[in-house]
Amino acid sequence: MDDGLLRVPQHARGDYPRLSRLRRDGENTPQSLLDSRGWESGELLARSVTARNALVQARVGGAWWHDDPSALPVGRYAVVLPHDPPLAGSAIGTTDIAPLLNAALATASADRLVIAGAVGDTIVPPGARLVGASIDPWRLIERADAIYTTGGEIGFLALLAGIPVHAFAASHYTGWGLTRDAACVPDRRRRRSLDEVFAAICLLGTEYRDPFRDQRIAFENALTIAAEWRRAEEANKEIAVCVGMSFWKRRRIAEFLRSEAGTPRFCRGTDEAIAAAKRRPGAIAGWASRLPDGLVEAAAREGVKLVRVEDGFIRSVGLGSDFLPPASLVLDGRGMYFDPRQASDLEILLRESSFSPALIARAARLATHLVARGVTKYNLAAAGPAVELPAGRLSILVPGQVEDDLSIRLGGGTVRTNLGLLATTRAANPDAYILYKPHPDVLAGHRVGAVPEAEALRHADMIAPPVSTAALLDRIDELHTMTSLAGFEALLRGRRVTVHGRPFYAGWGLTTDTQPLDRGRRLSLEELVAGVLILYPRYLDPLTRFPCGPEIIIERLDNPELWRPGLLVMARRLQGMLARRLGEVRAMLPIPGSGPARGLRERPRS
Repeated sequence: MDDGLLRVPQHARGDYPRLSRLRRDGENTPQSLLDSRGWESGELLARSVTARNALVQARVGGAWWHDDPSALPVGRYAVVLPHDPPLAGSAIGTTDIAPLLNAALATASADRLVIAGAVGDTIVPPGARLVGASIDPWRLIERADAIYTTGGEIGFLALLAGIPVHAFAASHYTGWGLTRDAACVPDRRRRRSLDEVFAAICLLGTEYRDPFRDQRIAFENALTIAAEWRRAEEANKEIAVCVGMSFWKRRRIAEFLRSEAGTPRFCRGTDEAIAAAKRRPGAIAGWASRLPDGLVEAAAREGVKLVRVEDGFIRSVGLGSDFLPPASLVLDGRGMYFDPRQASDLEILLRESSFSPALIARAARLATHLVARGVTKYNLAAAGPAVELPAGRLSILVPGQVEDDLSIRLGGGTVRTNLGLLATTRAANPDAYILYKPHPDVLAGHRVGAVPEAEALRHADMIAPPVSTAALLDRIDELHTMTSLAGFEALLRGRRVTVHGRPFYAGWGLTTDTQPLDRGRRLSLEELVAGVLILYPRYLDPLTRFPCGPEIIIERLDNPELWRPGLLVMARRLQGMLARRLGEVRAMLPIPGSGPARGLRERPRS
């Protein structure tokens, strides 16, 4: 079987996955189906309408990763394709470009003519634009008034997009009354609808395979994979330089950002990054919390786009401060999701997107899957004793945060410390049972924000044992936070959430907000999930190293071999353990005039 219409970039790796293959033998080849009757059910044809429209909207099919938009003229034009890549077993092709050129010139002037591909010894009309064959077919199609083809796949894509197609060779889609066929193209002596032809070629006559699970899938699933790949490819092509990236992240970030244009160059400082970005040219991707001094101002002054990078919301099995590379990233060209001072790409996406029923359904499945598997950002093992909360009392979880985290520094409200959050929560809920969970990076001894146990237990009833956040969210009634991602995870589980800052998930009508925040739109939980977990982040499969969706990452979390710590991680954990033990020893020392510290884990009973 030959590659079908849906494909992924061949530059990805030498063993790039074959997403689709056209059937060449048997009863379900495209041609055998089109020559027969009885398979055209109403259900299939309705599916065909939805599927072909989705393909056009996603702009995948053919070699979509090739791109040279500068080669195309401004405005509309007619496209001549002398060597349109054939649909396998379909197009006959021709070496004579003259009939195509003559037909195109009969309706369009030479200066409105684009010829894509080699022309040999043919004389190109003065004013016509000659471009290479390695070009995104959708770039050609989007402003084409007509396509003149040898019956290949770009002609088929144009037909699906509603562009008039003039065919000069036989193909699966010619001869049915859908194309304007030259005399050399045989007439089928019957008519087929576009939905029938699409169903025969793409729904029944092609097999699709999931490159992540190595199993057969439907066209719609393959389309989702290709569409997500295109989204990553388009964003990656514009990035020329990376800066502010920790050395241990660079290999994974290079895999995230590779494209047909190559892999971005890693630079150290502002001047080097600006110069490299202008040479390529392209954008600079900088780690949001590690931007070199003066980079923001220099990029604006030199007209270089700056894209900020941070960990995604489903990260890995383990802490970022443990040097475990992320499985998801977010790239934001406007700001960053945790900085409410200016609208981020995420805020614009959530405010302006129209979420399709299919996307809403996918988001609902994803949310259910996340909750069922107990997935959170770090996915640390749920070790330790089970937490028993008293019946009949309102139970509130207060998740600790890294106090110098940018989300607090930029998006915090009047409450900006873990101790302050505990005190505020207790003051507003004097009779509640409050459970405090220190942040794992703080608990590991790597980051700022530790609260002495005695101080925490003045306001909290219990300091949580080392169990996963998911295990606690399943038991509590409410969550109160400054800006923690745990608030979003609580929303997924149907918990009430009060925020004392301006995190990305607040202001949409799903949370109780103590800070004024008007997003201009209300969202359902499914719409929020679609934007936050499907459309905004990037995911990279840690097994295949291919772009993927969040569903694959969730499955990979079950494979411990993919998250096995190296020597650097073990050294980092030892460092954190020593720092934590030192802090515990200091906490046990008596404060002058106060007697010995008790180190309690649970609030004293009055």
